Amino acid sequence: MVRPVNFFSNPETSHSNKFQKAVVDGEAAQTRARREFNGYVDALRAAGIKVLTIDDSAEGNTPDSVFPNNWISMHGDGRVFLYPMEAANRRRERRDSVIARIRSEFELRELIDLSHFEHEQKYLEGTGSMVFDHEHRVAYVGLSSRSNPQALAALLQHLDYQPVVFDARDRHDQPIYHTNVMMSVGRKLAVVCLAAIDPEQRKQLCDRLQQDGKQIIDIDFRQMESFCGNIIELADEQGGAVFAMSSRAWHAFTAQQQALLAAHGNIAMAPLDTIEDLGGGGARCMIAENFLPPRHH
Repeated sequence: MVRPVNFFSNPETSHSNKFQKAVVDGEAAQTRARREFNGYVDALRAAGIKVLTIDDSAEGNTPDSVFPNNWISMHGDGRVFLYPMEAANRRRERRDSVIARIRSEFELRELIDLSHFEHEQKYLEGTGSMVFDHEHRVAYVGLSSRSNPQALAALLQHLDYQPVVFDARDRHDQPIYHTNVMMSVGRKLAVVCLAAIDPEQRKQLCDRLQQDGKQIIDIDFRQMESFCGNIIELADEQGGAVFAMSSRAWHAFTAQQQALLAAHGNIAMAPLDTIEDLGGGGARCMIAENFLPPRHH
């Protein structure tokens, strides 16, 4: 997780991110975002999640650095992928110092850089664009300006995952910028805004999830806009499930949905209103999961 230094509503991303609210609030926004970040890290650690925090660099002008999952993914075989980003100011988030920090503590066996797709205006923003089911080797991808099929094909050649690709649109019929704001796939549960998906593709998606043993929690547009889709199932040090989300998301689930989530794991939540409103991303986007083998010093 990357602690924000200069957080504000990024004008370079707002045209495609309809979750973002353009509020100009300078220093107050940064102060609140930092407080929210620290509170969320505390909540995760209290739930038994190991968190590596890295401070953003002050001189970078990287307002969205709190969302590292878009530019990097770290895999259990020691491979790390770097992704092509749509907004020019987000490309600066791919910092060598972050890679060096990861390399110092984990076995980084191969670094595969896909950022060259930026020269062709083809973008694939990591686990924002894709929701992975690592166990079943599936990548769920809602197409948008930030999820390009060619860049996806290049990644999947390396990963040997099967793509499940679909069109996802919000209640105003605009493409949903990142797949991870409308769906989350865990070991036994999948949270999806089914209303956002074309009916024919919806059936294929549901069939695939159910074939892989997932129970679907269907959220509506209002719940999606409250970041109910932007949650992530993590594992604590004993391997137990922890569902990480914002307080706003938790309170937007129905009592029945809350009970189902709580029956499948512990809940870790914190208020993330400023980060969600100004950044248009939330609890899921703030976490780049790390499956790399630890280094033995």
